[in-house]
Order: sequence, then structure tokens, then C-alpha cells
Amino acid sequence: MSPALNESRTALRTFTNGWSIDHASIPVLDPEAFAQAIVDAVAEGRRVVALFGAEARQQDATALYVVLADDDENLLAAARTEITGNSFASLTPRCPQVHLFEREIAEQYGLVPEGHPWLKPVRHHASWTGRDAWGREAGEPNLPGGELIAPGGGGFYRLEGEEVHEVAVGPVHAGIIEPGHFRFQCQGELVHHLEIALGYQHRGVERAMLGGPHAKGIHYAETVAGDTTIAHATSYCQVLESLSRCQKTARSQALRGISLELERLANHVGDLGALAGDVGFLPTASFCGRIRGDVLNMTARLCGSRFGRGMIRPGGVGFDVDTARIDTLLREIDAFDKDAHAAINLLWSTPSVMARFEGTGTLPRQAALDLGIVGPAARASGLERDVRQDQPCGVFRFAHIPASTVESGDVFGRAYMRWLEIHQSMRFIREQLRAMPAGARQTPVGALAPDSFVAALNEGWRGEVCHVAITDEAGRFSRYKIVDASFRNWSGLAYALRGQQISDFPLCNKSFNLSYCGFDL
Repeated sequence: MSPALNESRTALRTFTNGWSIDHASIPVLDPEAFAQAIVDAVAEGRRVVALFGAEARQQDATALYVVLADDDENLLAAARTEITGNSFASLTPRCPQVHLFEREIAEQYGLVPEGHPWLKPVRHHASWTGRDAWGREAGEPNLPGGELIAPGGGGFYRLEGEEVHEVAVGPVHAGIIEPGHFRFQCQGELVHHLEIALGYQHRGVERAMLGGPHAKGIHYAETVAGDTTIAHATSYCQVLESLSRCQKTARSQALRGISLELERLANHVGDLGALAGDVGFLPTASFCGRIRGDVLNMTARLCGSRFGRGMIRPGGVGFDVDTARIDTLLREIDAFDKDAHAAINLLWSTPSVMARFEGTGTLPRQAALDLGIVGPAARASGLERDVRQDQPCGVFRFAHIPASTVESGDVFGRAYMRWLEIHQSMRFIREQLRAMPAGARQTPVGALAPDSFVAALNEGWRGEVCHVAITDEAGRFSRYKIVDASFRNWSGLAYALRGQQISDFPLCNKSFNLSYCGFDL
């Protein structure tokens, strides 16, 4: 290890996933050392889990925090700095994976990352700086390369040329889906650039968490992204449990793991059916729509909700299982296994389907690494990145799920990753149901530790879900940060469209299947 990298390690406070630390133990670095520590850590192979602003404890300053993951050592690390004034030097040119985090900081705290290559609002509203989407003061002329579409609304990159045309899609769509805007720069049918604008339903979830925990907190967590109820609720509960030193039972941990993998099964099967539908292959599309419902019904058998509402609760789980219910779930998993093989294997054996999947929407490994892509999209590009393996917590500390990878990085890779993970999830669920430990389903959660810091990561079905909390001197949340996998992966979709036909967009989009509301916090 070089002296510079060794020095960067000592500038960070290391801890483990889901374990709280004293806030005072997080080193305060000067802004230049803070930036260098991040750059050095990423060069060493670590990745940025979260980079966010918070109110500083000294007046006239804003604090910046970073959480880094060392997946080889199963460790997290944190550092902070304090910014006086209204700007700081952008890290994005040296560390592309922080590009959205820096834009979010500018939007939320009025700190301009000087030198950021594309500074505009993240959630489609005016920055707190009083500047417009290009960082200009009122009345300043347009910057080269784009124009404003509305006051505070955000500018879009634009190509020039006689054969270049622009296609704008959304934010209102034909289906019953959430709002999002897609701006394509095309030459004929060829897409040169796609820019994605979200934030039309900014809900203020992080701000609503402040002053907590309170009774609505678990509801906010469950609805960060409704199809990722279990993963977000688990991360939220782990934050509370860590800060209160609550020891959960092995039984509750197993039930949480089963719930999380059922959520993965339902969404992966649904996505494979939707991908089949996008290429007009109706046998798999129709079959997967039905068997997805079967998995949702298994979740409902656990807790009464097909999306897992009420299942994950602070200190454990809200519902238990008896022997009869375990036997029923095992039979239903066996039936699902048989049906899934019959429906999904048709995809890989049908030449017309594979002709549309293979080579479409390729995200190269290096691009996935640079952008900080997570989840199946990362693993489909050859990155062995999975919280259940790299930063395990709960039952996954004892029940290993290996991270599979595919090298192609295309629609086929992202589809086949789902099929591989379906097999792993079924195996895990069977093992946990057959060896269900005894014990209570829930343990009381006490008061939260004051002046503390915790980060809780889980592998949601889209990828990494991260919740970070800071408590004040009274043990209440002074900052609550949420990072859904979609926040990272929308940039991957934009990259994957470069050089593709515009007619490939629905297929590429579904191969990522990202959340609007998980982004629009």
C-alpha cells in the first residue's frame, strides 16, 4: 500500500454495516483533505455509498459527510468536513460516481460544487442558492451548450446539426406510471445522448424523518419505493435497533430474510415477464404476470399485505409463522419453481428474443464502475457487488448468498442476472423455512443513543438501499439520509442508450426498471 493510500485510511473512521458509532469519533477534515481522502479511497477500490450535506454544529457553516464501502474487508468508513461560504471544489471530474450527490448538495444546501461538469437541479426545482439550473445569477446570459426550459426547471444538453433532432418523452406517460422526463438527442433513429429529468413528485421524505423516530417513520420507510417495501423498512429498523442497542432474535432475522427474498422473487419474475412483453413474446409475458402474483400472495400469507406492509417492525417482525404456514409456503415455492422454469427458459431458447436482448443497451464494466452502479445492473456488467455478500447484516451474516455476475452488460445480461438470482432466492427461502429458529418475533426498542451516527445497508432487489442517521444530544434524528439504488442507476440507463436505436429505449428502460419515487425523495 502506498503511503498516500495508507494516510487516507487513517483519515477515516471505520465501522460495520448497521453498527452505530459516536458522532464525535468521525474525523473532521479540511475540505481539501476530505476530497483527497475520497479520491484516494476510490482509487484503492472502495466506493461512495453516500455523500450528503447536513447542518453544521458551528454557525455559518455546512457539514458534508461521506460514507465509503470497503467491500473486500466488509467495512464502512466515514469522514466529514465543514464548508464556510457557498461553494466547494467539485470532486466529480476526479470521481464521477459522486456527480448526483454533489448536485443534490447544491440543491439542498446552496453549496455550489465549483467545476462540476453538469450542474443542474436533481429533482427539477430551483436550487436554494437563488441561482438557476446553470448556476447563473438572475439576468446572466445562457451558458453554451443548452437552454433553460422554464425558470428553475433545468437545462438540457443539446446537439447541433441539420440531421439532429430532439425527442421529448414525458413527464406524463400513456401508462399509469409515475412522472419522469426523457430527452433524446437523435440522428435519424440513432440516439447520441439521453438526459433524464426526475423530481416531479418530490415528497420531502428525508425532511419528514427529522426529529424522529416517531410513529410515521416506519410508514415513510415502507413507502420510499413501494415495490421495495421490505428493503427500505429493514434498513430503517436497523437504524433504530443499532442506535438503541436492540438485540433481535434469530427467528425475526430469518423472517426478515425470507421477506426480502420474496420481494426479490416477485420483482425479478415481473421484470422478466415485462421484458418478454417489450419484444412481443407473449407466452413468457403472460405466464410471468400470473406467477408474480403467486409470489405476492406468499408475502401476503406472511403478513396480510402483498407488498409486505407491516411485516418489518423495529425490534423484529410484525407477524410470525407456524408449522402449517411454513409447510404451505414450501409447497408454494415448489410450485413457483416449476412454473418459473417452464415460463422463463422459453426466453433463452427463442432466437427472436435473444436477437433483441443480446448486444442491446450495453453498459461496459468500466462505465458501471465509474458511475457507481449497484444491484443486478452492476453484476450484469461484471461487478461482483452485493451487500448480502460484501456488507452482510442480519441473517445474511450466517446464510451466504454468493454474488453471481455476467460479463455482457447488455439487456440479456440484466435479464439473465434476474434468472440466476431467482434460483438463489428460492434456495435461501427453502433453507430458512426448513430450519426456522425458535424465539420471539420482536424485541422492545428503547431510546436512541445521543450524538451518534449509523449507516444501514441492505441489498434490495434493484440493488443497494442505504439509510444513514445522525442523532442530536437528545437522541433525535438531526439528519436522515436515504439512498435508493435508483438514485445511482438512472445514470447507467442514460449511458446504455448511447449509440442505440430510439426504438430500443422501452427494452433498455425495463432492463433497469428503476423507481421514480425512490429517486424523488
